[in-house]
Amino acid sequence: MVRPPAIDWEAVRAAEFPVARRWAFFDHAAVAPLPRRSGDALRAWITRQEEDGVVAWPDNDRRVEEIRDLAARLIHAHRDEVAFVASTTHGIGLIAEGFPWREGDTVVTAADEYPSNLFPWMNLADRGVSVRQVATRDGRIRVDDLAAAIDSSTRMLAISHVEFATGFRNDLDALGALCRDRGIAFFVDAIQGLGPHRIDVSRTPIDFLAADGHKWLLGPEGAGILYVRREWIDRLRTIGVGWHSVVGSYNAPVPELQLRPDARRWEGGSYNLAGIVALGASIELLLEWGLDAVSSRILDRADAVRELAVSAGWTIHGSPRSEDRSAIVVLERPGVDPAAAAAALRRDHGVVAACRRGRLRISAHVYNNASDLERLRVGLSSARDPSTVVR
Repeated sequence: MVRPPAIDWEAVRAAEFPVARRWAFFDHAAVAPLPRRSGDALRAWITRQEEDGVVAWPDNDRRVEEIRDLAARLIHAHRDEVAFVASTTHGIGLIAEGFPWREGDTVVTAADEYPSNLFPWMNLADRGVSVRQVATRDGRIRVDDLAAAIDSSTRMLAISHVEFATGFRNDLDALGALCRDRGIAFFVDAIQGLGPHRIDVSRTPIDFLAADGHKWLLGPEGAGILYVRREWIDRLRTIGVGWHSVVGSYNAPVPELQLRPDARRWEGGSYNLAGIVALGASIELLLEWGLDAVSSRILDRADAVRELAVSAGWTIHGSPRSEDRSAIVVLERPGVDPAAAAAALRRDHGVVAACRRGRLRISAHVYNNASDLERLRVGLSSARDPSTVVR
């Protein structure tokens, strides 16, 4: 087997990440900076719209379909199973509201979930659907605990690939097998996992997946993907039906409500073309580097963060097992206010990090280099300063 050439990540940094000129950016689990290629694609789209307006529509439509193919490659899906959505929340809502619920049904999820993967399911209470939240134990969401919460009333397991506040990585293969064994549907909020980790829906039995592109995929806010396994497309009620949801033309003399036979039926109206174009450029970049190379590099950066954080006097929060770890590193330190520490990192060291649920969250990407890591180490070491210590 011929190995692909090693990637010069310093060259990638210089060519694609203007953000690195000012910031040591460690907040990709929040909103990532755009690579230069994606910014160029967005600027080119704006120029074309200024110059041509609706004349550019056929080219825009072709580009959307090219990007659909790229998104399908990203998760090993068929293009007919991929729709564009405005956010992860949007995608979750389409599934939650469109699922064929019955009075008394239950959804099982984790107590540590991001609100967007809790509220859409909780909002089904007026339809007789209840939510069971499974608690984390010793930094882990255990498969056995999720299994114990599933009974004959359960129709859906909804889980994040990676939990946003703890960095815990759920075992999608094990959970998918559990769902198949119990005969229930499996929904994955993939926004914190897709990029650092490979997702292959042709192998892992995921029924539904949603992910916006503005975190690890390096895209803009407002452009994401929804995956619906082929056999579910006709079983869900289509929410948000519009001119783009149907087989026929919007310009037909007699409009006919014949839904598209694929996931595009959920794309009811006009696209966020600017966002999709920029997201497409970002996905192209990831695919060019190679998804395995991207995953390896991001996880290597996360390990480097863990090592330096411990050396600077911080404790790693979460499961110590390597198979539970993700690209999100969550830190704590007795007597240190993490929100104040995050503010001091940015103000005094040019390091961008986040505070989530009372802990400091660090999330590196492929272009973070030794210089960035050293700035982070110095900043973490100085967290004893009076301005960042709770008295």
